[in-house]
Amino acid sequence: MSLSAPTRTRAYVALGANIGEPVQHLRAAVLDLDALPGTTVVARSSLYRSAPVGLVDQPDFINAVVAVDTALEPLDLLHALLAIEARHGRVRSVPNAPRTLDLDLLLHGTATMTSPALTLPHPRMHERAFVLLPLVEIAPEVVLPGLGPAQDFLPAVANQEIARSEPM
Repeated sequence: MSLSAPTRTRAYVALGANIGEPVQHLRAAVLDLDALPGTTVVARSSLYRSAPVGLVDQPDFINAVVAVDTALEPLDLLHALLAIEARHGRVRSVPNAPRTLDLDLLLHGTATMTSPALTLPHPRMHERAFVLLPLVEIAPEVVLPGLGPAQDFLPAVANQEIARSEPM
């Protein structure tokens, strides 16, 4: 009898930060993601600088997206992301507030779900250049379940302020 490794699913995680040392927080978070049980970081986008959304009177954000192959189920991965945020000093005050680290589970394979804790695919990802550009950079053919190819949404976000800054 042989023991097989658990099935892994390709998931995509958006990273963002705009206070403290954002670049260092993002780079450290990638290492934290790679250290999760049954999880390997398989691709990482460049870093992007973007204007804040919602609460606009705050510093610009540094954003990126990573692809992971993970044996974790969606809610387990979400809880791991929240724990990583907490270790990096994330405080949840008001929506869209400045933060040391924000990790959003964008996609988990082709899963679709809506629960109080998690909606997949991420409900606003197709409306945000700071998610779409880094996602398409590392996964140009990715399809958003129920919505279509991610690339198809790029023209609609072309007017959003964002610039590629440096490699991750």
